Amino acid sequence: MKEVFRRLLTGVLYVLLLLSAVFLSPEAYDFLFMVFGLACLYEYKRLVRLKGYYIFIAYLALWWVFIYLTRDPVLIQVLLALTIAVNLGLIAYLYSGRTLVFNTLQKYLIGLFYLGGGCIFLTMIPYQDEFFAKYLIIGIFILIWVNDSFAYLVGKTLGRHKLFPSVSPKKTIEGSLGGLLFALVGAYFLGRFVPVLEITQWVLLGLILVIMGSFGDLIESKFKRAAGIKDSGAILPGHGGMLDRLDSLVFAAPFAYLTLIIFNYVS
Repeated sequence: MKEVFRRLLTGVLYVLLLLSAVFLSPEAYDFLFMVFGLACLYEYKRLVRLKGYYIFIAYLALWWVFIYLTRDPVLIQVLLALTIAVNLGLIAYLYSGRTLVFNTLQKYLIGLFYLGGGCIFLTMIPYQDEFFAKYLIIGIFILIWVNDSFAYLVGKTLGRHKLFPSVSPKKTIEGSLGGLLFALVGAYFLGRFVPVLEITQWVLLGLILVIMGSFGDLIESKFKRAAGIKDSGAILPGHGGMLDRLDSLVFAAPFAYLTLIIFNYVS
């Protein structure tokens, strides 16, 4: 009971922090995810045993260029292509059936684009020209939270068939489908009451977020299994590390950004 209460309290404080940053100012939101990105990279370094601090410098440089110095569509699309290419490579790694040994350069590039690129696109998503669409990013947070919560609840009560037992023994097919169903229902209601996007667009965006977010969760689980640890860190009591909390969101972010490009929401 004590653990459940601690997990609930940490979750509430985490949500309040996110919402406070979104409503305070665009700069506060940008800064928060820059810090979250650094925390995720720190935990990733421990998972893959990457030495040195050059990856932090590279991440901050990349962040500065794309968040503050340029909004050039061509450069953004190059970063998007590199980030998605790395993420697709990680999906292939997930299904490879074995634990690969990455060299230092591979670890560096994976961390920079999988986590650094993911956090950058998560920051870019609410911006359309000079307008900061706070309700769009809150809607994306809601869809991820609904999927995670109901995947857990449905899996706990109805789960019988393992989704990916070699990587994450507790996740079930029933839980994943339950999370997807409730997230799509949530997307429908977002389309009705948060008309930043049309209903169909919210539902399609929700589908992308859930599918890619699930891959992100499983990929992080495979990294943890390869490292022989349960949580990526202990910064969030009851939830593990920051990467444990953001794995779905960060992995899904570039795919969500691409979806919004297709919707002509961003340039």
